[in-house]
Amino acid sequence: MTDHVENPDRPDAADDQEHYFTADPSVPFTRQPVTVDVWGAELDLATGSGVFARGRLDVGTAILFRETDPPRGAGRVLDLGCGYGVIGLAVAACDPCVEVTGVDVNERALLLANENAAALGLADRYTAVLPDAVADDATYDEIWSNPPIRIGKAALHELLLRWLPRLAPGGRAVLVVGKNLGADSLQRWLGEQGWPTERTASAKGFRVLEVRRG
Repeated sequence: MTDHVENPDRPDAADDQEHYFTADPSVPFTRQPVTVDVWGAELDLATGSGVFARGRLDVGTAILFRETDPPRGAGRVLDLGCGYGVIGLAVAACDPCVEVTGVDVNERALLLANENAAALGLADRYTAVLPDAVADDATYDEIWSNPPIRIGKAALHELLLRWLPRLAPGGRAVLVVGKNLGADSLQRWLGEQGWPTERTASAKGFRVLEVRRG
């Protein structure tokens, strides 16, 4: 099965970003299916207008899957900026013991992520919620993310400093970031904030970064 992978030059890519924070799940919208084969698991998912990477697997997430192995024995995983849920659902599909929480500010994305979890039979181990719905004492063994770089550097730094402290001792975060969107400077900044960060892969203009908690 060939994945539908985003062409970053598609004219609707900017449209995704423009409407990302205003997508209302109560307003009717068209669902668009996509089938992805990740880590040996074939996932049939629904995407939709107003949600990042509508109808496709974006290049960064495709690189993330291609250049990493699925987490094993992680226990609890956070799917940060989950969108329609592809990363967290792939994690849940590959490990029957993991519990995944997806967080996103886009309520339509959350609707789709939870619908996708139910359709895949993973709703008992994958739940997508708004950030403020996460319990204050919730911690995670791993965080996986294609973070929303285009929200701006200050907002991105605030986002990471909010969620990285949720890592359990010895935990890690795995991020994919475009080189032209500041991956290398982000790696340096994370280190300066006390989060040792290693580049584990580089492909097609993207870096895969692993952030460790001591």
